[in-house]
Amino acid sequence: MSIRMRHTRAHTGNRRSHHGLEEPRFSKCDKCGEKRVRHTACKNCGTYRGKEVVDVMAKLDKKARKQKEAELAAQEAEKGNKPEIATR
Repeated sequence: MSIRMRHTRAHTGNRRSHHGLEEPRFSKCDKCGEKRVRHTACKNCGTYRGKEVVDVMAKLDKKARKQKEAELAAQEAEKGNKPEIATR
């Protein structure tokens, strides 16, 4: 078994000095001007390095359609009818 070396509070503090959390770096989107995390696509307009990589409007339409279907299913459940499953 090896002999453990002493360590002081200063030595421990020096070792832990690199453990601090860093804040994320933000950049301004070239297209819409919103703040975005670097090296990621903009969540507001869906562009990355000047090119559209995410169709934001399609995502919003899909979200609205799902919410509307959920509301209709809830209304049907209140009436006591079984909700019909929508097929694609």
